[in-house]
Amino acid sequence: MIQDAFWGILIPFLGTSLGAGCVFFLKNSLRDGIQRALTGFAAGVMVAASVWSLLIPAMEQAADLGRLAFFPAAVGFWLGILFLLLLDHLIPHLHQNSLQAEGPKSQLQRTTMMVLAVTLHNIPEGMAVGVVYAGYLAGTAQITAAGALALSLGIAIQNFPEGAIISMPLRAEGMKKGRAFWGGVLSGIVEPIGAVLTILAAGIVVPALPYLLSFAAGAMLYVVVEELIPEMSQGQHSNVGTVFFAGGFSVMMVLDVALG
Repeated sequence: MIQDAFWGILIPFLGTSLGAGCVFFLKNSLRDGIQRALTGFAAGVMVAASVWSLLIPAMEQAADLGRLAFFPAAVGFWLGILFLLLLDHLIPHLHQNSLQAEGPKSQLQRTTMMVLAVTLHNIPEGMAVGVVYAGYLAGTAQITAAGALALSLGIAIQNFPEGAIISMPLRAEGMKKGRAFWGGVLSGIVEPIGAVLTILAAGIVVPALPYLLSFAAGAMLYVVVEELIPEMSQGQHSNVGTVFFAGGFSVMMVLDVALG
């Protein structure tokens, strides 16, 4: 079981690293249409994962509360939203295709703030994988090894375009290919770290699992609505992002139901 969790935690990070490696094979920055498509796909995966892999298991685990089974999920969900809202205000960062930095004023370089923006929304993804594997390690009936692997694979699939979306613009900003690659890789390092910390926290307080599952869902949905949906809808032909959102949602839904 521990070995399954170890590899499951590393799979999403591998997806980010492989995506960042695109900087060695693609000469130019990604076109706007491709970026919108990849961002939409990532958003779809995250929404589906939030529902099937996190919120539904959170309510199933609280089934003994009867009609109040929604309570842990609702509380954890809002705590996740507020947590990301707080990080958004505390950490200086610069979103893709944006000229205005967010968070406190800072003297950080544009490239550094771009990496921080991606790192910021990788935190809930790491927590999501960590809390699902925590449930699996704790022997929770609602979370199987296949279900945890489905979430890990889904996050890895959407991390691949994310790795490219951060390393390619860093290269376009004038950074050398090697540094741009490591910038993409480092943006994803918070995922395995966050996963391990979440497993440790959930292992101490197993009854908190429903809250932690929905916390991760709230944090991921905050990222989707605050960042990914606006990015995939920019410019002309915004329906490209919508179609790929549906594709990402479908892939994650199929993975979770087929493997879970």
